[in-house]
Amino acid sequence: MPVARRVVITGQGAISALGVGVEANLKAMRNGECGISALEFRDVERLMVRIGGQIKPYDETRFFDRQQLVFYDKFTQLALISAAEAMQESGLEITEQLAPRSGVILGTSGGGLQTQDENFRKVYEEGKNRVHPFVVPRLMNNAAVGHVSMRYHITGPSYTVSTACASSNHAMGQAFQLIRAGGLDVALTGGSESMLSFGGIKAWEGLRVMSRDGCRPFCATRNGMVQGEGAAVFVFEEYQHARARGAPILAEVVGFAMTADAGDIVTPDQQGAASAMQGAMNDAGLNPADIGYINAHGTGTKVNDRTEIAAIKQVFGDHARKLRLSSTKSMHGHLIGGTGAVELLACIMALREGVVAPTIGHKQADPECDLNIVPNVAQQLDTQYVLSNSFAFGGLNAVLALAKAP
Repeated sequence: MPVARRVVITGQGAISALGVGVEANLKAMRNGECGISALEFRDVERLMVRIGGQIKPYDETRFFDRQQLVFYDKFTQLALISAAEAMQESGLEITEQLAPRSGVILGTSGGGLQTQDENFRKVYEEGKNRVHPFVVPRLMNNAAVGHVSMRYHITGPSYTVSTACASSNHAMGQAFQLIRAGGLDVALTGGSESMLSFGGIKAWEGLRVMSRDGCRPFCATRNGMVQGEGAAVFVFEEYQHARARGAPILAEVVGFAMTADAGDIVTPDQQGAASAMQGAMNDAGLNPADIGYINAHGTGTKVNDRTEIAAIKQVFGDHARKLRLSSTKSMHGHLIGGTGAVELLACIMALREGVVAPTIGHKQADPECDLNIVPNVAQQLDTQYVLSNSFAFGGLNAVLALAKAP
């Protein structure tokens, strides 16, 4: 069998409620700053849930001209902004020779929901009989991938992964596997989401999993998730390819696993989550004692947090007490299909800086969530390996394992 190739991360870009750019996001994570605030959009007063991780201020004309904006839903805009930062940091040039060996693999759940919501309003509420001819190219889930591939003239495998809350981790895992197997040399990968609109929040209200006053993962007072928006995109690259061009190496991707609960469409299963974590470590050749930090899925719902902690105890045994785990959703909100990508920033920060982002909003310990969740204030930790968990509706799980830069 051919020898598996090593995969490293050579660039990262991000935008979320915590700020524009990676450094703004990392600064907020280090300091435990909250980006969740009162939502601002049309008809918000008709909603029961009126808070979210909304990017403020956001001026699309700062990044794109009027002709471009005709084609870009907000989720596409956020992906392009993040991709530009990642490409700049990486210093990667997509040459004619590299183009077919390059790919774009991004995750999203709602896709162009802003466009969809806006045009449903025009047709159903305002009674208009026509919509803009580019509505479909704006709202389709693969719009961001298409525009990123065109922006950088990438002609290799490019596609969208849509698995609800695990979309970004599934996308990044696919990119990792393609490069490791020799199908690609580089990939722009991550995810983007912008579902903060009247229709988007109203639909989620129906599930009765949303908090009206804040996201408090693993806290005894937690009462639901808070939705956010944003994107993060990374340059995944074959190790020798990165070394040959002198690229900065931020971290190494060493393992990935995905499982399905095959149980309930919305209620998570402990065994499915445990199998995904164990599978990622097996793929990387790691033991539980090797892991220092887990970026938890940690949505802030009663059942999700309780189930995830139980799965971690099942997999890690006594070592679970030595782990640090945190949910940055407490700061930037749950970005659904884009959340795993923004959370990967915290994983890379832990490896590079030895800083574990906190779980903010913690008020009261929960006996069922009794591990070190890094409450409210960041902690120092020197660790070689970390995991990033994503567990989605539909019982679809995806876990990435990262290591310090070689």
